[in-house]
Amino acid sequence: MNGTTSRHRLAALLGGFAGVMLAGAAWADPAPPFAQLLKQAQASPRVAALDADVDRAQGLAEQARARPNPTISLYGENFAGSAPYTGFGRTETTLQYNQPFELGGKRSARVAAGEAGVKAAAARGHQGRVLFAHELALAYVAVELADKRIEIAEDEVEEAEADFKLAGALVAAGKEARLRALQSETELNAARAMLEGARATRTAALARLSALAGVEAPFTGISESLLDRLAAPPPYGPVDPKRNAGYAAALADREAAARHAVAERKRAIPDVTGQIGVRRLEGDRATAIVAGISLPLTLFDRNRGNIAAAEADLRGAEARAANARFEAEANARAALALIAAAEARIAAADRTLRTAQETYRLARIAYEAGKSPLSELLTARHGLGVARGVVVDAAAARIDARAQLASLQGLAITGDPVQ
Repeated sequence: MNGTTSRHRLAALLGGFAGVMLAGAAWADPAPPFAQLLKQAQASPRVAALDADVDRAQGLAEQARARPNPTISLYGENFAGSAPYTGFGRTETTLQYNQPFELGGKRSARVAAGEAGVKAAAARGHQGRVLFAHELALAYVAVELADKRIEIAEDEVEEAEADFKLAGALVAAGKEARLRALQSETELNAARAMLEGARATRTAALARLSALAGVEAPFTGISESLLDRLAAPPPYGPVDPKRNAGYAAALADREAAARHAVAERKRAIPDVTGQIGVRRLEGDRATAIVAGISLPLTLFDRNRGNIAAAEADLRGAEARAANARFEAEANARAALALIAAAEARIAAADRTLRTAQETYRLARIAYEAGKSPLSELLTARHGLGVARGVVVDAAAARIDARAQLASLQGLAITGDPVQ
């Protein structure tokens, strides 16, 4: 009893020391529940870049509303020449105001193109947020899957150690050859290597999750099990391809391309510049009004290249929108099929695991009683490890299918709308 108490005190002391060391290393806390993490991650660089694209489009739309600036000119005539214009007595000085006027609905088309560009940027931003929520969910689940694989690896190490001790006892009793103990030791070393690999995978998963969330110090774990939370059937109904964020973004891009093509065609219409000014006639000591209109001759530049490029962009946007619709419909059907297949795979994996557990239990009893060779025990334990991995793989497939289904509807994996 005293020895146990001493060990507990030592463990508490070491735990406190470890806590101080970790605090000094500035390690972060475990990641919050997924919905909260997704909300916090809206301040991450990934989302900030999406917001910047929308702000850029809004700036361009605001600039599109600007009217042409006027110009003021001042010039003089009939001075510093030959007689009778040798001096400034007959100088004519003109102060003139020039105002360009856009004709043919050029400005309204430009404004409409700018507004369509804002809508397209917002649609692409929403698509990016849905994709971000999808990747964040998979990264979150990757940590949980890594934890489960570590548990499996630890169980296999524990079982391998027990088998190694059993084989050693039988060798010491003269019931097994030395070779059997070496085989068991090899299996134990392999199990330990797999455990270290699983731990490294967890470290990488935490780093990936932390990077996506935009935090500097890596998370130490997760505080919610999405595998357990999403064990029930999806809370959302049939998939509507028109709700797909990618399809909505493609439609918005098509509309923006159409508006831009209209604006480029109207740019070919020449602008008129109205002119009005005041002229001072020094020789007559009089003042007069001058006015005029100037119209450019579209002899060389008719904006044909920009019109052709805008029309090509429109054709490309229409093709991409049609392709996005086909992909959305196909992905919707595939997601529903993957959901059904994942559920069936989960059920099959559970049955396989129960069979493997019973097989290993019986094989160990038989080997301990000397009724079966070590190879059968190792084979049964290997089958149990494979069955455990199959269960985890099935859970990962279900989560992946659920995340895909949610993203197709513009939702987070928890069923919450992505803002």
